Amino acid sequence: MSTVQDTASKDKLNASMANAQNAASNAAATAQHVAQNAAEQIRAHPAVQQAHQSFAQYMAQLDKELSKYPIVNQIEAKTQVPKAYGALIAAAVFLSTIFVNTLALPVSNLVGWALPAYLSYRAIETPAPEDDKQWLTYWTVFGFFTFLESLALRPVLYYVPYYFPIKTAFVLWLQLPTTRGALIFHHSVMRPVINNLSGKRATYAPSTIPDSSTSPYTTQAPHEKLL
Repeated sequence: MSTVQDTASKDKLNASMANAQNAASNAAATAQHVAQNAAEQIRAHPAVQQAHQSFAQYMAQLDKELSKYPIVNQIEAKTQVPKAYGALIAAAVFLSTIFVNTLALPVSNLVGWALPAYLSYRAIETPAPEDDKQWLTYWTVFGFFTFLESLALRPVLYYVPYYFPIKTAFVLWLQLPTTRGALIFHHSVMRPVINNLSGKRATYAPSTIPDSSTSPYTTQAPHEKLL
């Protein structure tokens, strides 16, 4: 009699376990189906599609620019990694070192002079004077900023969290051709200050600040009227 009861109990237990497994499988399948539908709805959203198209255009433009350098093409051929994605990965790894205290200062300084130094060398080798003025303006602003930083680095580090990432973003804004921040900073901040110190009062037309839609390595001649 006890054997029959034990067998019945085992059958009930096995049936309960099977039902629980089936319920868990059904719940997992339902959750997966809901997640797939949600993912499809997100992908079909106009904002997501527009962002995807913008990202694809940016990557295509970056790939086109990187194709101008033979060494980048050689690295792509050896690693089988698209050069645009490889550049983004390398930049992410490089910039992540800014959050390491011992590397933050040299890395931020390297960002400030490595690419501008190379582009300044290229500007010197070209006969046109416009790109020389572009990078001369950058080095003037960067030197001014570096001088101020040397005077107040310790208190700034004490009161400003994540100073070096902020500094790196500012330096990139100064040097990138799409933002042309050095020209904006020079015309908006440095020139008025220097003119005031030298006893000159100047007003500048709106065309003083260059348009980023122009060539990335040329500058527009500022129009000023001295009063």
